Amino acid sequence: MAFDQSSASASENAEASELQMMIAVEQQKAQFEAQVHTFTDVCWDKCMDKPSSKLDSRTDMCLASCVERFIDTTLTITNRFTHMAQKGGIH
Repeated sequence: MAFDQSSASASENAEASELQMMIAVEQQKAQFEAQVHTFTDVCWDKCMDKPSSKLDSRTDMCLASCVERFIDTTLTITNRFTHMAQKGGIH
């Protein structure tokens, strides 16, 4: 049985491609977790007057509103950059 160099090369390329995909997925997960941490810190500092065993309705509404604004802003910025990249504005 002869060793086929092209088969080995194709297999290595497939493995490298799969590894790159796995790395990209892990980077996206890490970026998402960092964003969650950021808006948790920002919203906590903005909305929490004094920690207690329960959230009052004002604090609850403030936290929900803060997170929603943060998500909306992030989505708007992401969509804007995607649109610019599709038009060739970002290289």
